[in-house]
Order: sequence, then structure tokens, then C-alpha cells
Amino acid sequence: MSAVNILFIMYDQLRHDYLGFAGHPHLETPNMDWLASRGVRFSRCYAQSTICGASRMSFYTGRYVHSHGASFNNFPLKVGEMTLGDHLRKAGMQAWLVGKTHMSADAEGMALLGIAPDSVIGARVGECGFDVWLRDDGLWAEGPDGFYDQRRSPYIEYLKAKGYPGDNPWHDHANSGIGDSGEVASGWLMKNASMPANIRNEDSETPWLTSRAIDFLREREGDPTPWLCHLSYIKPHWPYIVPAPYNTMYDRRHVLAAKRDPRERENPHPVYGAYMQNGIAKAFSRDEVRETVIPAYMGLIRQCDDELGRLLRHLRDSGQMNDTMIVLTSDHGDYLGDHWLGEKDLFHDPSVRIPLIVVDPRRSADATRGTVCDELVESIDLAATFIEVSGQAVPDHIVEGRSLIPFIEGRQPASWRTYAVSEFDYSPTGQAARLGLAPRDARLFMIADKRWKFMHAEGGMRPMLFDLENDPDEFDDLGASAAHGAIIATMHERLAAWARRPSQRTTMSEYAIRASRGKSLRKGVLLGLWDGSEVDVGLMSRIQGATTRRDA
Repeated sequence: MSAVNILFIMYDQLRHDYLGFAGHPHLETPNMDWLASRGVRFSRCYAQSTICGASRMSFYTGRYVHSHGASFNNFPLKVGEMTLGDHLRKAGMQAWLVGKTHMSADAEGMALLGIAPDSVIGARVGECGFDVWLRDDGLWAEGPDGFYDQRRSPYIEYLKAKGYPGDNPWHDHANSGIGDSGEVASGWLMKNASMPANIRNEDSETPWLTSRAIDFLREREGDPTPWLCHLSYIKPHWPYIVPAPYNTMYDRRHVLAAKRDPRERENPHPVYGAYMQNGIAKAFSRDEVRETVIPAYMGLIRQCDDELGRLLRHLRDSGQMNDTMIVLTSDHGDYLGDHWLGEKDLFHDPSVRIPLIVVDPRRSADATRGTVCDELVESIDLAATFIEVSGQAVPDHIVEGRSLIPFIEGRQPASWRTYAVSEFDYSPTGQAARLGLAPRDARLFMIADKRWKFMHAEGGMRPMLFDLENDPDEFDDLGASAAHGAIIATMHERLAAWARRPSQRTTMSEYAIRASRGKSLRKGVLLGLWDGSEVDVGLMSRIQGATTRRDA
């Protein structure tokens, strides 16, 4: 397989259906649409978790949350988890980060093993296996007790160097609005979402990060070493505020009706009911909130698309387009008031389903350009795909995803998954506390096929079940329906089978185990023999011969 570079683009909290190519009636995304016309769009792609950190760790390891264990934001990724960078470097391919990971390093594990954080190995272990061109998680919020993120922000330093005043220009400028009278209004208050951000467009987060990616691409020109660049944008994640002219591109006329139904509030699943009662859900259940916030969210997406166009122009102008695989995706979606919810967390499509486009520049992918694949795809499949692109066999005892190259090349795999899995550990949340759950019981699992979507909740609660064929909007929860007992039993069986996979046996492949069978007979241990006639005479050479009686 000929070597190509990989530009792995991730947006944060980008819904699968808020894109032109996905059929949104008002939101124009011509550059993302162009990518879809040049590659394969996977229309049934599911995130492995519906929260940033856990989802991203699955992207970066190719493993389910159940396997890597970093199941919530700021839960460390344990030392020893193989990452995308670890796999690619075996093939001589670099793995670089430009942007966000939301990764927390396992400082205790590193100290236990004597791994210095400032060593090459330590830096990679602490950064999801990437070499860092630039890391900025875009979480520079400050409360009464300090900052959410304690690291030094390269973006804040950039803003200060550009002359923006204050200790936290991320908040005061990039994520605050400017009123008609010049007053500064915080982007944390959603009523201010329609204001233009208090910053020049070219200095806001998405253009700034695009410029840093172009710096990276310029640095790589002429270098024959293949690379993967993870360009990980901070937006359209909240705060929902965008600079001019994007703040006026959309208004309440472009806000689609919320996908929600009064039936959903009648005797809801306990976890669903708890989430409908949190402050974010209550806010997004109000029309005035949706009519103010969603136009800003759409403006952020349009800004992302325009900056993608700038990036694509650089790839064309520099001659790098023809040898660069471009992948576009998101870590999870955003409810935006659908199902009476805001943010993400649960497993309705606005939250768990994500966009995915893969543009492979090689001739082997020509037959599938502009096509849509509706197979069940998981975010962990990208790690497997990238490993295959690097020229290696996918180590399937470690990487749990499956390569998408067959679909990209117009081939049907001999077998493919019949259901997709996602997980959500809500143990640190107020919802878990209100439900009185122990941390081990505050966990959710999704099993979804093309007909049914099932949610299992630990803690002795009933499941949720949706018939996606007859109820595509997921309004009618059948989890308590006796008539659907057989379907629910099948889903439980699938969950149990998935949970029994040998996910922690990562040091021995199936091939190595098969090759080891029987060899131990020549390594000094012979058990169960009576007189030696049971085995080949050659195995007896070290234990046969005369014996000398020892007198008492």
C-alpha cells in the first residue's frame, strides 16, 4: 500500500446533521460538502462515548471505553495503553497534534514506573502518544476558585501578543460578546449568543488554529517522512458565541423545530428523567434559548467550514493534496433542545451519532468517490484504518476497531459488525448523586443495530429501547414493553457477548498464541507421563538413563 500522509480533522461537539451534505436546509458548508464529494461519507458512525475525554481516548487508542478506562473528562489514560502514535511510529510514520485532546496524563502511573514527564517517552505518554506541535484544549474558563485548566494556554499568549488586554482574553474577547454600546457581555450567558464576539475574526479560535495547522504543513513540505496530523478544533463547542460576520448569518428563521415529544416526559427512564431536570436541559427546553443559541452554533460551523476552505487551498497550492488522506469527524454531537435536553451525554442520535468523511487520494479509492456507506461504523475504526494506511497489519488483539479501507476501495469485508456500542460513565455527575447511585452503578451502555437502539443502565433500572424503523426520531421508549421482551433479551445477550471479549489480553495476539501451542514440550516440562512411551522418544533425551539407588 503506497504511503500517504493523514490529516485527521476533528471538530468538537459538531452534530452529524448540521451540515450541508447531511441535508440541513439552511446551513451551508461548501468545503465539507466538497470533501464528501471526493470521498466516502459514513452515515451511521457512532462515537464510543458521548463525552469529550472518553470519546477522544477511544479515537486515540482504537479501543472501547470499557477497555482503556478513561471514562470521563479528566480521568487519566493509564500508562501502558497503546496509542495511535505508538502504532504509527512502528511504520516510521510521525504522529503530531495541533489542537485539543482533553487528555489527562496518568501522573501516578508514570511516577511509579520512573517515567520522567519531560522525557520523549514521558511527553508522548502524557499527550495520547502524539508529538505536540501545539496543544490547546480551549477550556480556559475561570471560576471563583481558579481556572478549569491549569496549563499555560498558547492561545491566550497569542492574544496577549496581539494586544488584547486582560489576564484572560480567551474569555474577555474570544468568548464574550460586544454590545451596541461597547459593553462586554460574557459568552457563558446564552442570552448574549447573538452578539458578535469581542475579537477580530482572524484572531478567534478557529482561524488561529487553522493558521497553526498551515504552519505545520509548511514545515513538512519537502520532508519525505510520512506523518499523521491530528488537527483538533475547539469549536463549535460552547461558549456559543462567534465573531462578525458569522453572528448575523443565521437567525430564528433558520432554527429547525426541536425534535421532542410530550410523551418523552411521561414516566421517563430514571436516568433520562434526571438529565431532563438539569439546568442545561431546562434552558434548552425554552424556545428563546434555542432561537438565540442555535444561530450562533450555526455561525460557528460556517466559520469552521470557511477555515477548512483556507486549509484545503493551502494543500492544493503547496502540492500536498494528492498525497494526503483527509478525514473529517467529531467527538460527539449536541442536543440543542432535542429530546428536552442540552449538551450531550445520552444516546439519542443528536448526541451519539457523528459525521465521518474519509478522502483517500490513492487511485484504489477512485470508484467510491462521492458515495455514502450506511454500514455500522464506530469511531475506533479510524485507528485501525490509519494503521493499515501506514502499511501495517492491524494488531486486533489491541486495536478493537476495524479498518474502513475495504469500504473506501469498494470492497465488502467478509464479515462486518451487526451492532455498534457506546458507553457513558456519569458517576461524577449531579445526576448520579440525585439518583443515589454508587459510582460503579452510574454507567450506561448502548447497543444499536440498523433497526433497534437499546440502552442498558447499571443499578437495577429498566432498559430503554427504540424502534428506529418505525420511530426514527426516538420518541417512543419501548424499554418497559412486554411485547418487546425478545428484542430486549437479544440486546442483553449482545451486551454480554461484547463484555466477554478478551480486551485486556493485549500482550499476546491470536497468532502468537496459536504458534505457541505444543512448543512447551521441548522446554523442560513433561507432565502426566507413566513410562515415557506416550511421547516421541526425542522428548525423553534429558530424563532417560541409568539411575543410582541411594541407600538410606
